[in-house]
Amino acid sequence: MIILPEFDPVALHLGPLALRWYGLAYAVGFAVAWFWGRRRAAQAWRGLSTRQLDDLLTWLILGLVLGGRLGYVLFYNLPYYLEYPLDAFKVWQGGMAFHGGALGVAVVVVLFARRHKLPVLTVGDFLVPLVPPGLFLGRLANFVNGELWGRVTDVPWAMVFPHPAAGDLPRHPSQLYEACLEGLVLGGLLWWFSRRPRPRGAVTGLFLAGYGAARLLVEFTRQPDAQLGFLAFGWLTMGQLLSLPMVLLGLWFLLRPASKAA
Repeated sequence: MIILPEFDPVALHLGPLALRWYGLAYAVGFAVAWFWGRRRAAQAWRGLSTRQLDDLLTWLILGLVLGGRLGYVLFYNLPYYLEYPLDAFKVWQGGMAFHGGALGVAVVVVLFARRHKLPVLTVGDFLVPLVPPGLFLGRLANFVNGELWGRVTDVPWAMVFPHPAAGDLPRHPSQLYEACLEGLVLGGLLWWFSRRPRPRGAVTGLFLAGYGAARLLVEFTRQPDAQLGFLAFGWLTMGQLLSLPMVLLGLWFLLRPASKAA
């Protein structure tokens, strides 16, 4: 059993400003996406120019943050925010949802594609391989913050998290499981799969199916949100219910005939 030390939630103090670990993960994740994206944009067959990439990433930041916050409000704590609606704007208190962020990004991608007269899935195929580094860093930030911990377990690497709600019980470090699967494994698969041209939508499909499958699996070790608990059949969580459509849609993109992907 490992006792996780209580880290300072602030990663950097810049005078009166405090940069928290989650904010740092966002910043570095977008920087990596921009750097790698420009290298991909240099390959004309990928469909986006460096100028278009810069424009897209600017709007993606807004879509990710707004979508992530709105997703948390709607999917994970709606009764509370209906009672205290102004608290929905207090993003510094925490509360972001990946699935909401993904929907926000999807809206931005559709609007961007229409504006630049590009196929939506061409933009998606270009974009999704840039996402796993940010997912990896975000889950590491969750771990450092001692949040989103796992269920009680007796595995040798179980950890005690320094949070009153976690108690002094050994738990799965589910944040690290997610960092590995969503960041390293999925990122490696997307990098390998997207090295050469694929049918339109296939790379997007691999991301959707891969992330959804990883999240479905890890949620079996992750402690459900206290305000929700288990939602379906007494053992499925909100994260799993939201991930299942991703898997189905991703498999459809991957398995449909190439002629329909044009």
